[in-house]
Amino acid sequence: MTSALKTTGLRRRFGAFTAVDGVSLDIPAGARHALIGPNGAGKTTLINLLTGELRPDAGEVILNDQRITRLPPHARVKRGLARTFQVNTLFAGLTPLESVALAVCERRGEGAGWWRPLSARRAALDEAGELLRSLGLDGDARRFTRALPYGKQRLLEIALALATGPRVLLLDEPAAGVPDAERDSILATVAALPADVTVLLIEHDMDLVFSFADRISVLVNGAMLVEGPPDEVARDPRVKAVYLGEAADA
Repeated sequence: MTSALKTTGLRRRFGAFTAVDGVSLDIPAGARHALIGPNGAGKTTLINLLTGELRPDAGEVILNDQRITRLPPHARVKRGLARTFQVNTLFAGLTPLESVALAVCERRGEGAGWWRPLSARRAALDEAGELLRSLGLDGDARRFTRALPYGKQRLLEIALALATGPRVLLLDEPAAGVPDAERDSILATVAALPADVTVLLIEHDMDLVFSFADRISVLVNGAMLVEGPPDEVARDPRVKAVYLGEAADA
């Protein structure tokens, strides 16, 4: 099976502390893969290594059979790797339609013409509008982003990532901080992501993880503890002791 995203022996230290310790992943094209682990396990550091925000001390990152270990983040996006963030990184003074249309323009190579009125970019606006409709945001397309409920801001993060045309999408805790009343929209959106986009989900919400993933990796103290199908991971006594048991006691 073709690998969409792969790491070999990925390691990152901060002084004497090893945040990611020799992690190897092999995620096939089209997979729905989840990465879980207790707080401080190294999940976000690993994502930052995958996306280029951090450089590894050792190991390789391979995207669609090409080594991208030394590429900067923007070059990885152009090769088909996109992410969302734990904390929203949105333009509060723009509307969702404007934000997504700008992302579409950048993907199309039209970003250098930022000074032209966005209304002149009809194709980009149409694509942005269709993407917002697919995520249930069409009714909010022309509201200022700052006025959106938090759950819809999280959906907008996903829309911006999808606007780059990713082949691999990294979702960093998309349900984090989302009120229960808005959580179902996040669950539905994640479940309905395009089948041809490989997804790596990092999440503490076990309902979301086990309803979404076809394979789960458990990270503990920066190292891979166990990996397998959801039912096997749920039954593994090491996982219950280290992670799921902790969540149940929280």
